[in-house]
Amino acid sequence: MRRLCSLASVRSRTYAERFPSLLDPLPGLRFPPALHDEHQQSPPPPPHTEVTTLPNGVRIASQDIPGPMCCVGVTVAAGSVHETPSSAGASYMLERLAFHETQNRGLGEIALSVEATGGKLGAVAGRERMFYRYGALRASLPLAVEVLLDCVRNPAFLRNQVRCKVAEAREELSFLESNPELFLRESLHRVGYSGALGNPLFPTKEALGRINRGAICNFYFENYTADRLVLAASGVNHQHLVDIAAPLLSDLPKGSPVHKPKSAYTGGDFRHKTDSEVTHVAMAFEVPGGWHQAKSAVIMKVMQTLMGGGASYSSGGPGKGMQSRLYLLVMMEYDWMQAISAFSAVYDDTGLFGIHLVAPSDLVAEAVDIAIKELTAIARPGEVTEAELNRAKKTTVSSVLQNLESRESHTEDIGRQIPIDSSGKASQHFLEHIDEVTLDDITSVAQKMLSSCPTMASWGDVDKVPTHEYVRKQIESPPSDLMWALKSLFS
Repeated sequence: MRRLCSLASVRSRTYAERFPSLLDPLPGLRFPPALHDEHQQSPPPPPHTEVTTLPNGVRIASQDIPGPMCCVGVTVAAGSVHETPSSAGASYMLERLAFHETQNRGLGEIALSVEATGGKLGAVAGRERMFYRYGALRASLPLAVEVLLDCVRNPAFLRNQVRCKVAEAREELSFLESNPELFLRESLHRVGYSGALGNPLFPTKEALGRINRGAICNFYFENYTADRLVLAASGVNHQHLVDIAAPLLSDLPKGSPVHKPKSAYTGGDFRHKTDSEVTHVAMAFEVPGGWHQAKSAVIMKVMQTLMGGGASYSSGGPGKGMQSRLYLLVMMEYDWMQAISAFSAVYDDTGLFGIHLVAPSDLVAEAVDIAIKELTAIARPGEVTEAELNRAKKTTVSSVLQNLESRESHTEDIGRQIPIDSSGKASQHFLEHIDEVTLDDITSVAQKMLSSCPTMASWGDVDKVPTHEYVRKQIESPPSDLMWALKSLFS
């Protein structure tokens, strides 16, 4: 009986009464004495990019980051902006033909080398650059560099392989129209720019009908020259990399002087009508300067984070982007909106910033009005708060640092930086510029951006999308908050 009463009294006490608080130190637990300040290690300095330029103009750049893995890549200043009507689609085909037979190795030998080094290959064709990468174990760097440079410098371009890749490209092109977001981003460039940046990154059916081995070879030999090539690496000793790569690159010839392809932003409208319950609309504006004006590029990236966005269903997990303006002010207010998000694209001398939205076709006109309202809002002084800006800046820094955790992304970033900023401190400067962004900077860049002619691209029931002229006038003279409230009330 006494035992039952004792058990009942224990159960009647709360958890806090029965067990000690986890906030209090455990009795009898001894901690080692703390080190004096003079013995504590200071945080390591940020890694510095070491750069070596060979006599023929090839630049070798790397950062020695600790770890068992490394990545080495080749960046070539050649992309769709360098294509002519006779070579249209060549950069896209070079991406598809990357890491195939060379004049020294067969496909099987390349595969065995990749397996032996624990490697991972990749190639990406861009509008202004081509990027090849080879991730491998750090101890396997000599073989990785040799295989990478052999694939870049000595491709065989076998005729049967070219024919097979062209046939595959035709099939891939048929799937492009079924991917509205990618299709509209491509269309924005084709109608928004005249000149080089208006060249299609994904070749047209007509270009695939003309492209052949001869056109690919001509494009390759004209553009893959020493002065336009950067060998970049992450996670390697720089001198070791130079000792390996210099003999393999020293005989690469310099190219003839190349005039930088010219582009002019014009704005425009593209519409692709198709049977769909939802309609996609992308609106973009020019932000001049590009990477050569780093501060403007940084402000545009912070502005993209500030606007943010999201979808009614997101695979990114709960809470992704929920503190951004487009999520709080649009997705949370209009339950019929399928998705809305800000996007940007930065090039050497120019850039695009805009909004992509997905809405039911019957409501797409109202969705466009909402997007215009949010775009013009950030151009008004006092609309964006200091708390919103600080959150966007911290999120942008976090995103940049997270991307640089990847050896592949880090290597690509080094290869992109060096032709623009040979100091090797571009990433550090980028982070410093983010911290310096002010509310006035956001307002100024937004006002300058919205003064350019809008570029529109739509997919779906495009007859219900407002006209280009309507959007232009709404941007130039946005309705007041009262007019917007009345319009929303009676819509």
